[in-house]
Order: sequence, then C-alpha cells, then structure tokens
Amino acid sequence: MSRAVPGEIWVLAGSVLLVIVQLTLAAQLANRQYGLRWAASARDQPVDPPEVLVGRAQRAFSNLMETYPLFVAAVLAVTVTHRTDAWSLIGAHLYLWGRVVYLLLYLAGVPLIRSLFWNVALTGVLSMAAQLLV
Repeated sequence: MSRAVPGEIWVLAGSVLLVIVQLTLAAQLANRQYGLRWAASARDQPVDPPEVLVGRAQRAFSNLMETYPLFVAAVLAVTVTHRTDAWSLIGAHLYLWGRVVYLLLYLAGVPLIRSLFWNVALTGVLSMAAQLLV
C-alpha cells in the first residue's frame, strides 16, 4: 500500500535546497574575496575581515543553522506521529518562506523587517510543535 508523502516532507525537501543555496552562496562569495588558493588551503593563515556581502551571507547561513535543527525535528515529529494537518503544513511553509525572505533582506542590509521574518519562521516551527501537544 502506497501512502502520499505529507506536504511537510516536501517543504523539508525545499528547505534542504535552501541550506545548499545558502552554503554555496557564502562559500562562493568568500572564494571571490579570498581566492581559490585560500579556498583550497587549510585556512590557517589570518585573512582580512569579510567584505560586507560575504559577512552577511556567512551570518545569514549561521543563523539558519541555529534554527534549522528545530525545523527538521518538528517536521519529522509531526510526520512520524501522524499529526500533520493544515496548521503543520502552514507552519512548515512559514518557516521555509520566512527564511527565504530573511536571507534576501539580510543580503540587502534591511534591518528590523528582517527580524520580523525571523519571527515568522520561528512561528512556523512553533505551529508544527503545537500539533504534538493538541
């Protein structure tokens, strides 16, 4: 018997792409600033501080990695306990799209509104986690 894949798992797959994009973006911007020789090295030598866009991309990626395990855990928990519903799917989408907008605003250097979208993403995780308690 075949079951349909829950929408939350599809959003999780999309979030994996976001992680790959952000990781690649931060790495490529750093490579552009420091060069391929640096990228291929052990990076033991001190380097100049990152340029503005490089630093933003690196910080946005680090910030993503702080909340991403919570998102993955929430998606897997609601899925394996069969607690998926409209609210958990909305929560998954809030996380993913909140993080996409957060990244774009961070790269553009937009304060405050960027933090609003961080909260949108966190609300998505909380929405999924709430499904485990109801």
